[in-house]
Amino acid sequence: MKTDQISNAVQLDPSGKLIHLLGLEGLSKEHLNHILDVAENLIDSDGKLKKSKALDNMSIANLFFEPSTRTRNTFEIAAKRTSANVINVDLENSATKKNESIIDTMQTLKAMQIDMFVIRHKQNGLPHLVAESIDDVSILNAGDGVNAHPTQALLDMLSIRQHNKNFEEISVAIVGDIVHSRVAHSGIQALKTLGTTDIRLIAPPPLQYNDVDSSSISCYEDIELGLKDCDVVMMLRLQKERMIEADIPNESEYFDSFGLNPERLSLAKPDAIVMHPGPINRGVEIDSVVADGPQSVILQQVTNGIAVRMASMEILAGKS
Repeated sequence: MKTDQISNAVQLDPSGKLIHLLGLEGLSKEHLNHILDVAENLIDSDGKLKKSKALDNMSIANLFFEPSTRTRNTFEIAAKRTSANVINVDLENSATKKNESIIDTMQTLKAMQIDMFVIRHKQNGLPHLVAESIDDVSILNAGDGVNAHPTQALLDMLSIRQHNKNFEEISVAIVGDIVHSRVAHSGIQALKTLGTTDIRLIAPPPLQYNDVDSSSISCYEDIELGLKDCDVVMMLRLQKERMIEADIPNESEYFDSFGLNPERLSLAKPDAIVMHPGPINRGVEIDSVVADGPQSVILQQVTNGIAVRMASMEILAGKS
């Protein structure tokens, strides 16, 4: 898989405190569980999100260089629920359109007393470069290229944990466009760190992960074989915007071979949960009966995304 050079930006200070959240590589099981614990404590017994004053008087800038609905909105809601001031930077009319470098734009925002940047960008490693170039501002990676999407992986882990799934004992099937999916890449890292030893990657060969270097990962071209007796089914969206023309599959043929329907879901364990990062392509990756069915936790993932992003901001700010 071709990627841009990722900088060696440091996520932890010398004491081990998290100062940026750029990716999950290099973070310990304890770091991940701490974020999940804080997030879980931000959800009450009725599944409602709590409010917090943790980031009162702090300012957070959302910088989304790629289109987004769920991620941008949940980051904004998360910041507001922690009492932060939120600035959604209008990148369409920003100085970057006048050839100002991204780092100069970030330095200008820092001079406006911004405490934290939430960055999504099509270039692999862009949030890492910003973290390496600018001091005293925390960086949250909201997705960079095909590289990483750490808060999505963490909200997925929270969703799994809420259903009493022991990470060391479960089988997780990740189905779809794995090679282009930053969600899959961060999810695989999170599962490995949390102790999962049966991670099944199900995809047609052009969309399969090509960097398998772990005994905990197995690759399948047959979805029915891959789903057998698994505990978690994580469906992925076809990343058409990152594919070349030759790699874009025919949607009806793709659904016939790799779509999740009730018959295929019945091969998993009876209490298996179904996940999808969204947006859902119904009839392409997943049947509506499954997406809206009793085993689906897709909407729960959205709520958990707010809690995880609140928790991440609080931890980076040293408040949790």
